Amino acid sequence: MPLLNSVTTPYAEAFLQVANDLNQIDEIVSQAKEIVALVDQSPELNKALSSPILEKESKKRIIIELFSEKINESLLNLLKLLSDRQRIGILVPILERFLELYRENSNIALATVTSAVELTNVQKELITQKISAIAGTEKLELVTKIDPNLIGGFVASVGSKVIDASLASQIRKLGLSLSK
Repeated sequence: MPLLNSVTTPYAEAFLQVANDLNQIDEIVSQAKEIVALVDQSPELNKALSSPILEKESKKRIIIELFSEKINESLLNLLKLLSDRQRIGILVPILERFLELYRENSNIALATVTSAVELTNVQKELITQKISAIAGTEKLELVTKIDPNLIGGFVASVGSKVIDASLASQIRKLGLSLSK
């Protein structure tokens, strides 16, 4: 990943500076998250952007068609620039690095919570409060994922800290203690 970071970081840092200078950081951060989710959820779009066969002008037309009326002009300009420089295939890593730098600059911790089922807003709020206390930060961004293999409960991670409150983990621990 260090090689990829050496390519993504300059774009991410420059774009973060542009977003801050234009005082549009909140809007751009929100739209960047939406684009990352869209590309992750659309294998066809991901293949098209990463394709060495499609010409850069075709990729640029795809970008303009998909995003021209939906995203901030500065973000659209970044996408066009990446297309012109034949870097649009690494759009997601660039935007992820941008979001990472934004969190670092804003002292926002990123927590990933994986649960067996979709969490309610009340559950998300309670988990956010607990994780904030453990991480020692008031600002926390919560990303939720679903993994039915957990059976019940959740697994949360913030940085290198992991909280495993899943039923699957408790069953494993019980099994280990019974085997002794």
